[in-house]
Amino acid sequence: MIWLRPERTGRGPRPAHSRASIAAAAIAIADAEGLDAVSMRRVAAALGAGTMSLYNYVPKKEHLLDLMLDATAGEYELPPAPGGDCRTDLIALARQQLAIFRRHPWLPGLVLARPGIGPNALRYTDHFLAVTAPTGLGGGARMEAMALFNGFVCQFAQYERTAAAGAKWQAELAGYLAQAAMSGEYPHLAQAFTAPGPPPDPSTAFERSLDRVITAILAPPP
Repeated sequence: MIWLRPERTGRGPRPAHSRASIAAAAIAIADAEGLDAVSMRRVAAALGAGTMSLYNYVPKKEHLLDLMLDATAGEYELPPAPGGDCRTDLIALARQQLAIFRRHPWLPGLVLARPGIGPNALRYTDHFLAVTAPTGLGGGARMEAMALFNGFVCQFAQYERTAAAGAKWQAELAGYLAQAAMSGEYPHLAQAFTAPGPPPDPSTAFERSLDRVITAILAPPP
């Protein structure tokens, strides 16, 4: 993994590029065109470098993805220490995470596919463990809680992006579900569709669901 490789050995001339600049170039491409548009050739061109020379810094594409993940994890503004209220701290952390995912729509899928273990990701992990320390859960259980927490925010961000892709898809989905509910085969679905009141807006749905996830995380150990 790239985190076991020193960025520079201290010998020879100063490198023309850094991991930070390479990650920034790759992220800019992904933000503009999606993750599939990111390649060593495209990143090298953005940096004004030869494609083969880029491999001196990033030996393979997987390393580039790891650098991108860790660079985005560096966007968290984490306090020096938790505020002391687990729920309040976790809500603030989830809101930051969703904001980062909204800035980088390609990121949730990558987070779900690859573990973030770079320096910034470890800083986030350490903060989460500090926030949840008062729960009485062991370290392993708190790591599981973090996976649940991150997975919820990732999935919400992905759904939000899909829902925003077009009104046509939303209309087709609503029509399909309404038809299924009226078929009589799904009585509980039909009951849910007849619940009074309009569906919540995305922000309300996020906060409400987040509250349920945090309640589960903060539940005392059995």
